Amino acid sequence: QVQLVESGGGLVQTGGSLRLSCAASGRTFSSSYSYVSGWFRQAPGKEREFVAAIRWSVGTIDYADSVKGRFTISRDNAKNTVYLEMNSLKPEDTAVYYCAAYYRGIVGIAKNDRQYDYWGQGTQVTVSS
Repeated sequence: QVQLVESGGGLVQTGGSLRLSCAASGRTFSSSYSYVSGWFRQAPGKEREFVAAIRWSVGTIDYADSVKGRFTISRDNAKNTVYLEMNSLKPEDTAVYYCAAYYRGIVGIAKNDRQYDYWGQGTQVTVSS
């Protein structure tokens, strides 16, 4: 089992920045070739959507087109933590952001939330116009 706890959400003005953190505990994973961490978000009245993900072993990263060039995902193996640095925030980035993870495969990154087995509780990000 993997437990995920997000932090770092909040209220920010358009153009501002936030950094989300997701600390993992439980099953040792940082050395696993099959471990992938992802960030998803869900705005009111909308479906949950993929934001970014990273495969820990090789550092493979993928982003949603809507956040490319603005968001950066990274991980700290020693702290078992994955980060999402969000810059140039827009009102349409307002959502609950979820950290997620799965163990599967050795290459590639899933963008479908059904592929993720472990989820955090979510953290609210609100961008005011």
